Amino acid sequence: MSDQKLFERIGGRDAIEAAVEIFYKKVLKDDRIKHFFDSTDMKDMLSKQKKFLAYAFGGPVKYDGKNMRDAHAHLVQRGMTDLHFDAVAENLVETLQELEVPEGMVQEVVDIAESVRGDVLGK
Repeated sequence: MSDQKLFERIGGRDAIEAAVEIFYKKVLKDDRIKHFFDSTDMKDMLSKQKKFLAYAFGGPVKYDGKNMRDAHAHLVQRGMTDLHFDAVAENLVETLQELEVPEGMVQEVVDIAESVRGDVLGK
């Protein structure tokens, strides 16, 4: 494996920005999860998600947002479960595959997402 961070190997800021834009278009069309975003300021959400992913993938970004548990607590109160988390993960994988990200890197992204499942779901 390369010594480069996932951030660099996946294509840097431009790749993350493109992925987040496509990802949320999918999420907002997904009947399983779109209702969780009904009252969300999507411009703000996209900005936060881009920063978070750049940080999570080892990029030169300081993430100073809420931790995963606090950021998603309101969604857990609205009934978010593992099934919803899985739907989000599916949309993420589909987005990365659409962008022709190599399977090994897709798996790295999935592993990062899975590492925060418990916090996102308040477990």
